[in-house]
Amino acid sequence: MKYRPFGKTGVDVSVIGFGGWALGSHWGLQPESDSIQALNTAIDLGINFIDTAIAYGDGKSEKVIGRVLRDRTKEIFVASKIPPKPGPWPPSPYCSAEERFPEKYIRESVESTLKNLQRDFIDVMQIHTWTRAWNRDPFPLRILRELKKEGKVRFIGVSTPEHDQNALVGLMEDGWVDAVQVIYNIFEQEPAAELLPVAQENGIGVIVRMPFDEGVLTGKYSRDHKFSPDDFRTRYFAGDRLERAVERTEKIRQETADSGFTLPQLAIQFSGHHPAVSTVIGGIRNVDQAQKNAEVAELPDLNPELILKLHKHAWLKAFWYAGK
Repeated sequence: MKYRPFGKTGVDVSVIGFGGWALGSHWGLQPESDSIQALNTAIDLGINFIDTAIAYGDGKSEKVIGRVLRDRTKEIFVASKIPPKPGPWPPSPYCSAEERFPEKYIRESVESTLKNLQRDFIDVMQIHTWTRAWNRDPFPLRILRELKKEGKVRFIGVSTPEHDQNALVGLMEDGWVDAVQVIYNIFEQEPAAELLPVAQENGIGVIVRMPFDEGVLTGKYSRDHKFSPDDFRTRYFAGDRLERAVERTEKIRQETADSGFTLPQLAIQFSGHHPAVSTVIGGIRNVDQAQKNAEVAELPDLNPELILKLHKHAWLKAFWYAGK
């Protein structure tokens, strides 16, 4: 395993992290025994960064992680996230930060995570999405600063809103966050324009989520693949989205056939190639995924020619950019 500095926190994290969403909910059936085996395998292979959230099964993901880490002696860096109170997702410009993230709620959420993880402090507590309307007065981050002083939170982070990831640029420049969690993959390359350079300039830890764009960049889906009703990918790939994504993935497969990388390896390598990136948290559900993700850390870096080739596959999915 290889390790990188997590911004200027003084902590080194594995370049391959563990995404814990599926351990809790929304990805179909997930036996707890598989989750436990996957976590232990990942840790044995050198992965020391685990990302989870309160919303992943109403704390289920956190609880499973807590049970596993209770029996491990190796120091593991854990990041979790606080979701907003009920309302639009992501928050609209008209949402009040103090209503969606009131102080009492934030404090109760932190205590819940501490209990679930069976820990005295949380390494990184993130606000689970954002709106740039809150940048002038980032109330939730002020409360997390207080919790940081109290020793319950080591570092503060924000997980980007999918549609406006650059909303966090001002927060990074003004010193509000120690870390950011972003979407950065072969299809979603916008963070390279501003967010990643600003993070690098300001010593911000960068957690990259969705390296596989919810699985499609692994090349394992067919155009007519069906997800179970309780799998959120049924909505993510609604309509003709899956067919379009599979077609684009096949073009990547064809153009990189002689690269020496499989599609999943290529996806993780691309998500982690930018020097600002600290760790890439592909979702891991079982031992096989833990092993294959961890193995990517030992592969050679992508060469500049291959990176330039992948730049051409950036996909502006929004309607006004003629997503098809």
